[in-house]
Amino acid sequence: MTALPLNEILMLLAALVAAGLAGGLIAGLFGVGGGTVIVPAVFYAFEVLGVGGESNLHVAIGTSLLTIVATSWRSLRAHRTHGAVDEVVLKTWTPWVAVGALLGAAVAGVTSMEGLAIVYAVCLAAVAAQMGLMPEGYALRRDLPTGWGRRGLGTVIGGLSAMMGIGGGSFGGMLMSLCGRPIHQAVATASGFGVAIGTAATMGFIVFGWDAAGRPPLSLGYVNVPGAVVMAVLTTAVAPWGAKLAHSLDRRVLRRAFALYLLATAVLVVVKAL
Repeated sequence: MTALPLNEILMLLAALVAAGLAGGLIAGLFGVGGGTVIVPAVFYAFEVLGVGGESNLHVAIGTSLLTIVATSWRSLRAHRTHGAVDEVVLKTWTPWVAVGALLGAAVAGVTSMEGLAIVYAVCLAAVAAQMGLMPEGYALRRDLPTGWGRRGLGTVIGGLSAMMGIGGGSFGGMLMSLCGRPIHQAVATASGFGVAIGTAATMGFIVFGWDAAGRPPLSLGYVNVPGAVVMAVLTTAVAPWGAKLAHSLDRRVLRRAFALYLLATAVLVVVKAL
């Protein structure tokens, strides 16, 4: 891998800083995880600046996953101080979520950038539909499944989240709220899923991308180390501002606007990857 000129390094750093700030605000505002912002922002930064190549989307996802470890851990600690985390759910679901995250990283490692972009876009559209169309408080059943239902759904949550570079807030929080859990408890507990997803999937993206071609400079497997450090610091610092801002704005309008943003992002990522 050749070294980048100073001006391109500065441009890449500026793009990563912008992605980190936006990701932190989004995580605090909506509880969906900054990965929905970080992944497309980092992917486009690599593509526009001409760094890396056919592994850019993989690296954007792997980089986002490493930042999730820090942001989810901080979020989990904060929620625990308020007693909002269901520790039984966290303990019994986390192993299956982690297994799914490793499987998702393995599948992503053998999937082309085009295929991964399609998976990312479809899942992002599903998150957008949930945010934009489904009313808060809507439930399909009275409680979470157990037994094989828990094992299967936990694995799916971890796998899809790993392939998208997001934490547990999107799919885990959605599942808990659809199973009758209060939204605050769902968001709080799912932040713990994010710790398991980020840790397991990051290790997988490093291992499965160790010798991959077309990676941006300073990448460890499919994880860009300086990008992850910059964004982890910024998203962790900025997320509380987003949480405060959420209390002063109309959440329904914000959710629908963000849903439209997610749909547009899904289309643009596919178009760029193809």
